[in-house]
Amino acid sequence: MKIAVCVKQVPDSWAEKTMAGGVLDRAGVDAVLNDLDEYAVEEALRIVEAHGGNGEGGAHSIAIVSMGPERATDAARKALSMGADSAVIVSDLALAGSDALATSKVLAAVIASGGFDLVLCGTESTDARMSVVPAMIAQRLGWASLTFAGATDVNPDEKSVTITRDTEVGLEKITAKFPAVISVVEKINEPRYPSFKGIMAAKKKPMQLRDLASVGLSASDVGSDGAWSAVEDAYARPLRSVGIKVVDEGNAGNELVNFLVERKLI
Repeated sequence: MKIAVCVKQVPDSWAEKTMAGGVLDRAGVDAVLNDLDEYAVEEALRIVEAHGGNGEGGAHSIAIVSMGPERATDAARKALSMGADSAVIVSDLALAGSDALATSKVLAAVIASGGFDLVLCGTESTDARMSVVPAMIAQRLGWASLTFAGATDVNPDEKSVTITRDTEVGLEKITAKFPAVISVVEKINEPRYPSFKGIMAAKKKPMQLRDLASVGLSASDVGSDGAWSAVEDAYARPLRSVGIKVVDEGNAGNELVNFLVERKLI
C-alpha cells in the first residue's frame, strides 16, 4: 500500500501577516509545517504501523507531496522526521500567486504518476482556511473523496477504507475502494513529536525537488496567470475605537437606544 500525504508550508500562526502585491508575504515571516497537516501525517503512520509498518523492510510506504518555494523542504523534512519515507516538492517561480485550483492541479499531477492507493490531507491550511483542495484533488484524479474523517479503518487486503465523521445528526460511516483521497480533522489523533533519531534519519531520506515541466504543467496553468481569483486590494484592520461608557443616572436605557440607532443597528 502506497500512501501520499499532502502538506503545505505556511506562515507561523503567531506571526504578524501582511499582503504584498495581492498575495501573502511569506518571505518576511517564520514558516512552519501546516498544523492541520501533521494530523494527516500521523494518521498515515498509524495506518501503516497497523498493517506491517513502513520504511526499510516495511510492507507499505508514505510519501510527502508538497508545493511551494525551496524552503518548503523544511516542512517536508519535519514530516520525514515524524516517520514518512520520502518527499516530492514542486518548486517553481511560476507558482507564485497560485489559487486552490492551481494548487490542486499541481498536487494531482504528482500523485497521478506515483501509483498511490491513498492520499491523506489535513482539512485546510491555516493561511487560507478554504477546505477545498482535498476534494479538488479527488475530482481531478477521478478518485473517491472522503472528507472530515475523525477515524479511519483501512483494509489493505480488500483495498478499501472506511472513515467515521461527526455530523449534525450523529456519526456517519463512509466506505470507498482504493484509490481514495481522505481529509482528516484535528480530533482524529495526537501527532507525535519527531525523535532525535527520526530527525537524523530524515536527513538521509530521499527528497525530490521538481519544477512544473517535470510534472507536465506549464506556467499558464498556475500562478497569477492561471488563477481564477485574485486579491485586488488589502489593508490592515483598523484599530478598535475607544468604547463609550454610560453612567446610569436614570437615562441609561435611552442612551443605549440612541447608540444603536446612530449605528443603524435598530
